[in-house]
Amino acid sequence: MAFFKNVLSGSLISAVATLSATAVMANDFRIGLITPPPHIWTQAAEGLAADLAEASGGAHSLTVFPARQLGNEAEMLQQLQTGALDMAFMTIAEVSNRAADFGAFYAPFLADDIGHAGRILRSDTATAMLDQLPATVGVVGLGYGMAGLRQIVSRGDIQSAADLDGLKLRITPFEPILDFYNALGAAPTPMPLPAVYDALANGQVDAIDMDAELIWLLRYFEHADTVIQSDHMMFPMVALVSARVWATLSEEDRTMIGDLMAARVDSTITSYVEREQGWLDQIREAGPTYRVVDESFFGDAVATWNETWSARTDALVDIRAAAAATAE
Repeated sequence: MAFFKNVLSGSLISAVATLSATAVMANDFRIGLITPPPHIWTQAAEGLAADLAEASGGAHSLTVFPARQLGNEAEMLQQLQTGALDMAFMTIAEVSNRAADFGAFYAPFLADDIGHAGRILRSDTATAMLDQLPATVGVVGLGYGMAGLRQIVSRGDIQSAADLDGLKLRITPFEPILDFYNALGAAPTPMPLPAVYDALANGQVDAIDMDAELIWLLRYFEHADTVIQSDHMMFPMVALVSARVWATLSEEDRTMIGDLMAARVDSTITSYVEREQGWLDQIREAGPTYRVVDESFFGDAVATWNETWSARTDALVDIRAAAAATAE
């Protein structure tokens, strides 16, 4: 676990030296998430809390704050940077807003299927990308998780990508997915997760970009005429610790926390690989028109996205190489 022990660069340690010299080791940690309590990520965070209490013999506790109780991801990331928040399970989407290399994970059709998405995130290439986070973002990345592949749910009939033209389509607010739907001619509409159900129900948005778990568990399909199973993007998550908090921890605690967090977020990958198809089957059986499409459905949008992001980050080449190496 040398990575977890040495992840802070010398320059960052210097930046927090004053804090470290006077801080008392925190025994009561807080972790924030945007996901609701039943969500796999939240369950993993609750599991981490139990693991940490047991592994530390009760010396440490972890309180879980799901469903944006501590703010949206941008706000929580700022709290991590200042040390006001200890930990978070956060979409790589928000991290990519500050470290463009992570936008490469959202390359359309990077993963062949949900299992392949998991193998990409478990690759040495993906792990090495975490090394830049202390210096560039002010956080320590301890491992990856994920949600399912992305699908499209629409209030109207969608037979081709042309039918998405001009539709107000809810997205997670970050550049890679914004660029993808702009290339399609849709009107991508950033919106926080708690607002999505009512927005779809009352017509505030025409369609949403979402994973199968939430389409099923939060019943978005109830207000849909069409569900498009496109599997067009993976949706990774990263386990983060405030670099300021990390600097105050003993080597023993860094190793313990690093091991426990990495194991719990990795378990979310296993969960989605095992359960994704079951959710999709239930959505199909629920009644809305259900279409399975491939990359050709999106026309030139995929090529446009690739051209845009190839100019933004060299990491796209490395991630594509990792995808090729882990394909079956």
